[in-house]
Amino acid sequence: MANKTTYKVPFRRRKEGKTNYKKRLSMLKGRVPRLVVRKTNKYVIVQVIEYLDKGDKTIAHANSRELEKFGWKAGKKNLPAAYLTGLLAGSRAKKANVKNAILDIGFASPQRKGWWSSALKGAMDTGLKIPAGEEAMPDENRIKGKHIEDFAKIAKGKSFGKINETDLKNTTKIFEEVKQKILGSK
Repeated sequence: MANKTTYKVPFRRRKEGKTNYKKRLSMLKGRVPRLVVRKTNKYVIVQVIEYLDKGDKTIAHANSRELEKFGWKAGKKNLPAAYLTGLLAGSRAKKANVKNAILDIGFASPQRKGWWSSALKGAMDTGLKIPAGEEAMPDENRIKGKHIEDFAKIAKGKSFGKINETDLKNTTKIFEEVKQKILGSK
């Protein structure tokens, strides 16, 4: 009979596909706060998290659901919403005296010009120093929602769910208003 097993049971969060411990360990070794960007079925969540020995501490948190308070009427998980959520989390992190961070997108695919890079750009525009290449960032027109506005003009008479069609046609204008409100609330 064998005295030892050769099979090692993986950690629960690894089995669930929630945590990549090898990647997490490499990020934590630098002792720099992480800009954690996640997307749910409805919202984008951006957090600035600091590692402590007794457990992680959330320094700043923003959810795209909060954008309604600032007047955002379009979708809550698109590129402009991700940018504004990153901007909101970045401004809250600056209030908490965070100067540097590193990006943590978890198991999300690191595609260029995607929603996570839009949230990253929002956080960087508040003054947070986060190492990232400019080629990964989306175009300014996509960040402002020009592509949504163009689609709403082409798809006349289509149903956009709970979102008003006139609000979609004015996405860039509403985007700028919300951005100024967020930056003004520093």
